[in-house]
Amino acid sequence: MKVYTLTGKSGTGKSYQALNLCREKNIESIIDDGLYIYRNRVEAGISAKRQSTMVGAIKTALFNLDEHAEAVSESIRKTQPKSLLIIGTSDKMTDRIIARLGLPPVSERIYIQDITTEAEREAADRERHQNGKHVIPAPTLQLKRTFAGYFLDPMSIIKGINLPFVKGDAHMNEKTVVRPTFSYMGSFFISDKVIIDIARCVGSRIPGIGRVIKVTENTLPDNLEVNTAVTVLSGHPVWETAMDFQKELCDIIESMTAFNVVRIDVEVRGMDDV
Repeated sequence: MKVYTLTGKSGTGKSYQALNLCREKNIESIIDDGLYIYRNRVEAGISAKRQSTMVGAIKTALFNLDEHAEAVSESIRKTQPKSLLIIGTSDKMTDRIIARLGLPPVSERIYIQDITTEAEREAADRERHQNGKHVIPAPTLQLKRTFAGYFLDPMSIIKGINLPFVKGDAHMNEKTVVRPTFSYMGSFFISDKVIIDIARCVGSRIPGIGRVIKVTENTLPDNLEVNTAVTVLSGHPVWETAMDFQKELCDIIESMTAFNVVRIDVEVRGMDDV
């Protein structure tokens, strides 16, 4: 396995540039902030961006926990990538990661200032420190459960070349922008009333739904469960209408809140005249 490293100061756009670098050098896998990403899929690891403190994030990124390091090492052995890119803030950091994971010596060291302009690094720094945004080189849907309840934003990168991460003739790859737990911007919550309002708005858009009578939820962003009671308009199929409402409500809640919806129950309490 050929090992590459990409190093640079925090907030200089290393994760953003990672996939571009992988395309250019045909690198199959990435170690970034505690995660092992193989062919555009997170195979193992714990994201440093989920930690509640900066110190915790650093320890996670360095694989200080034996269980964490062993799980990632095992996943690397199982997937057997031909090449691996390790992202870090310094050569010392990437060398520590290599030692913790039992990886081969570095074949090539790459520095962020050699592949980006000063203007690009300044723009990345603004996104990190002013907007609290971080990039993970993997799709939003792949990270949805890991980052349930946190801001996620898919960012598609389109190039006129084939990507090593994507099979076939695909020309698009995706990176996910997140606001990590340890961001100085602080925490956020979504009021129960928001879920109720979303359910009522969705109900008004579904043909056949008369009224949304009741909405309750468990307020857990990692495992959100929603219970609803509705009426169906006469002349509309009850089962199909309830299913349409259920699916649309799940999609809209996940889209608007980034919560991980694990269950939506729909109770039909009666029929309303059209």
